[in-house]
Amino acid sequence: MPGPYDLLLAGGDVLDPGGGHTGRLDVAVREGRIAAIGPGLGPAARTVVDVAGRLITPGLVDLHTHVHPGAGYWGVDPDPIAWYTGVTTWVDAGSAGAYTLDGLRDFAGGRRVRVAALLNISGPGLAARTGECRDLSTCDVAVAIDTVLAHRDLIRGVKVRVDAEAVGGNEVEPLRRALAVADACGVPVMAHVGAAPPDPAEVLDLLRPGDIVTHCASGIAAPLGPSARAAHERGVLFDVGHGSGGFAFDVLEAQLDAGLRPYTISTDLHARSVHGPVFDLPTTMAKLLAVGMSLPDVVAAATVHPARALRLDAGTLTPGAPADLAVFAVEPGEFEVVDAHRQARRAPVRLINEATYVAGRRLEPRLPAPPPSWIPLTDAQHAALRRRERDVRALLAAPLVGVDGLAEQFPRPPRSTAGPSRPARSTAEPSRPPRSTADSSRMPPTGPVASPRQGTGQLPEPTTPVQE
Repeated sequence: MPGPYDLLLAGGDVLDPGGGHTGRLDVAVREGRIAAIGPGLGPAARTVVDVAGRLITPGLVDLHTHVHPGAGYWGVDPDPIAWYTGVTTWVDAGSAGAYTLDGLRDFAGGRRVRVAALLNISGPGLAARTGECRDLSTCDVAVAIDTVLAHRDLIRGVKVRVDAEAVGGNEVEPLRRALAVADACGVPVMAHVGAAPPDPAEVLDLLRPGDIVTHCASGIAAPLGPSARAAHERGVLFDVGHGSGGFAFDVLEAQLDAGLRPYTISTDLHARSVHGPVFDLPTTMAKLLAVGMSLPDVVAAATVHPARALRLDAGTLTPGAPADLAVFAVEPGEFEVVDAHRQARRAPVRLINEATYVAGRRLEPRLPAPPPSWIPLTDAQHAALRRRERDVRALLAAPLVGVDGLAEQFPRPPRSTAGPSRPARSTAEPSRPPRSTADSSRMPPTGPVASPRQGTGQLPEPTTPVQE
């Protein structure tokens, strides 16, 4: 019979669209996976967390991110963001190509979160801000196929940016090459649409069922015409991919009115969008709530849908699934949210993450690195970052607890009140010859052997007597 659970989240309001679990339920974890879900699972767990009144979802899956800092223009480290957002699976969308994938693999292996990748059709990937597909010699189909086949555990698809800056005069040829790789390897393509040429309609016409068009509600290239409807109807997946320019409320509202609902909600989180307008995935989810999508639909689009799109073992709380979970407070109100074009709407609720678990282990807080020097920030963003740094310093500098909250680190043995009596000290001191000044160098240092460190509040180190 199995032993007690490792972790029990008790009494939360579960919303698991992928597994069909809803309502006030307990979630039990054993050996990094969901062991059971249901009411009244009992207290037989090593750790029990009371989550009554909180929303429990599968760990969020962000289908479009850039998570390899130091290897190119766009990357951010996911760990310092994941612990306060509930995002447990991060899909890096094309930061690495065939030439640079080993670096991404090494980086991903050192993260607490799960990282999957879409291989850029361009060998160098996104080392620079743009222009990666202007030289078609870097878009080598055979090399890309070999790379996907050699890294099946990491690579879940192929990424290509198809806009004027990225492809130059090559039009849709980089997309055709990405599709050839995807056909050979049995994986989807994610196509970024942007400013023409090529025409976004031409991009949509080439995509197959199960392929993904990201920035689907972009204010720069808005898929709204017959090609968009035809692509949607044949099973092309529409992904939000917010980013620093790829999401507009008015475009999304027009698409919703036309029945072109996004299948997945992703951030396109990167070094230019993390400080605004994107911020994180829960904020992006609130923007979809602001245009009338329901909370169950929004959670599905950020959990089970991206997991299904890339065949990831994630996005559900079904027993046997990885124990990736997010705990949220759901705060009702009217919260202003802003798209990438400074259009504002009001969300009826916002999700405030209170805990994030990967494989049943809670992610600990980590501070993010400062933005790289090449990222343009507004004066307001710089000021906000300075305020945050001051607030964090003040919080960490304050004593964690007072005297009542401390344990004695090195308790002294109790003093005995009984025992052999010491011989009485003679009141007559033996005469001592005066110390020669020549012997002053042999005098022991004056002052206490150990004293509390000035200004640190730390106890002195234990000392060992020295025998002469």
